[in-house]
Amino acid sequence: MTSELADAWPLPGTFDYKGQQIRYGVVGEGAPLVLVHGTPFSSIVWRRIVPYLADLRRVYFYDLLGYGQSEMRDGQDVSLGVQDKVFAALLQHWGLEEPDVVGHDFGGATVLRAHLLGNRNYRSMTLVDPVAVAPWGTPLIRHARQYENVFAGLPQYVHEAIVPAYISGAVHRPLCAEIMSLYAKSWFGETGQKAFYRQVAQMDERYTDEVETRYGEIRCPVTILWGEEDKWISVEHGRALAKKIPASVLKVIPGAGHIVQEDAPEAIVAALLGFLPSIK
Repeated sequence: MTSELADAWPLPGTFDYKGQQIRYGVVGEGAPLVLVHGTPFSSIVWRRIVPYLADLRRVYFYDLLGYGQSEMRDGQDVSLGVQDKVFAALLQHWGLEEPDVVGHDFGGATVLRAHLLGNRNYRSMTLVDPVAVAPWGTPLIRHARQYENVFAGLPQYVHEAIVPAYISGAVHRPLCAEIMSLYAKSWFGETGQKAFYRQVAQMDERYTDEVETRYGEIRCPVTILWGEEDKWISVEHGRALAKKIPASVLKVIPGAGHIVQEDAPEAIVAALLGFLPSIK
């Protein structure tokens, strides 16, 4: 964990998942709303969203196992096959039986798997450019997955050039150096570099294949938000996903890439305020 990230985005809560530390935050009062980030990001991606939602909801957010301020260690399983179990354990830890949930990228796959495989119930589900329909994975992911040890052993200066260049492909509007640092720095240093390629090496479409044929079984209202300029996962994937989830609503967001939270945070806030079930 970098002190810069912790100072900019405090996650004071700690949860032990099978001897591994998960860091989380909780703010606001009201009905529970849980935000789940994707890869290679952290919960910092919600920093422009949370303040608005916390006026109306009790908002929960955390760093996925092996990401951000949560524990990174050699030999760790950080695949989608474990992230849904971590999520379910956190919901139990927080005492949440039927929250509203928002999942971005891998977070989308995580909440879908917890719902369909782990039988977790939600009041509503909002998916933001989720990893949900095969095929997925950028060219860097495909190469790094095949040669994990080679990439993990790159000189530090090479790796520190790769990560920002990779993340920059996820936004439609360039990130300033300060914000890019918040996204990238947790992946720097010996521990971070190994963790970055570890999570890449464990990406596998079988984890989405396990649930893709079951999207018709989803038991709550679903809204899908998709950046029209997403270069990582085409908006066509969003249209395909909407067809697989009965009664779901797809909203395409102009001028936004894969990280809609950076390109158009107001669109996410507006969509959520219009979609979330009213508080009784």
